[in-house]
Amino acid sequence: MKAIVLEAADKPLVYKEVETPTFAPGEVLVHIKAAALNRRDYWITVGKYAGIKYPIILGSDGAGTVAEVGSDQDKHWLNKEVIINPSNNYGKSDDYQGADFKILGLPDDGTFAEYVKTRIEYLHPKPAHLTWEQAAAIPLAGLTAYRALFTKAKAKKGDRVLISGVGAGTGAFALQWAVAAGCRVFVTSGSGEKIDQAKHLGAAAGVNYKAQDWAEQLKLMANGFDIIIDSALGPGFAKFPDLCNPGGRIVVFGGTAGNIPPLDGRKIFWKQLQLLGTTMGTHDDFTEMLQFVNKNKLIPVIDEVFCLKDAQKAIEKMGKSTQFGKIVLQNM
Repeated sequence: MKAIVLEAADKPLVYKEVETPTFAPGEVLVHIKAAALNRRDYWITVGKYAGIKYPIILGSDGAGTVAEVGSDQDKHWLNKEVIINPSNNYGKSDDYQGADFKILGLPDDGTFAEYVKTRIEYLHPKPAHLTWEQAAAIPLAGLTAYRALFTKAKAKKGDRVLISGVGAGTGAFALQWAVAAGCRVFVTSGSGEKIDQAKHLGAAAGVNYKAQDWAEQLKLMANGFDIIIDSALGPGFAKFPDLCNPGGRIVVFGGTAGNIPPLDGRKIFWKQLQLLGTTMGTHDDFTEMLQFVNKNKLIPVIDEVFCLKDAQKAIEKMGKSTQFGKIVLQNM
């Protein structure tokens, strides 16, 4: 089969012939129709991710048809259109991932290929209203945003939500999920164009986080937030307790802007704020997310679609952080 292979850090991705995966009972082979990039893939290509091994086929997101199954009892899955949950071995607790947790695409070969091997329990029916590219865009970022917003922050209709860094895949999903749930959503971005795009998706307003008074602008606009979703940390995080309403929840799942700066703990306990961390999601989170997508007929935001063989160009675009929504690889 053809696949995109990372052979070493800081080397271009290679489109080449590799062996088709072998599989065992309980496993299936999925013919990938489309795959999508995540920031995780970019960090792996530049050697800044834990547990990197080479060579590796990247890709956590994928949708396709079941080509082969490892046992007769799973034959009903053959030729079914599926979306793959990349959150593997989450563990016994719904509150946190276990020691054996892993994400498809490292350490196991991922979806940037004609075929990918996965276990039968990670298959879910593809939402019928979505194209292959739209379905492939959902898994990692959609799941992360869904768990952050609903499982952790307990978002409900009428909540005022701030999404920090809306241009990322997770940020765009968090916006779509929150709007569909009836929340009043505000956003930040370093790009005025991305703020405008967020408004088209239902955001009430947004501010540029490069402005010195960005927090003051948000306070005047929203008069406080019940939920803040953040994927960056960094110096601006210190402003979040001020922006929260009493009982507010701050959920974080990334740290691209650096560590959390010193915080005024008095504001945290007096306002009874919750600071919550989250990573990916459980099987139930993924199932509930797809039910939410189907019920509301939600369509992921796709920035650009590349052919599979042009994955290096897609990674380079991600490195520039110019996208709004997901970058997708088509394998038809």
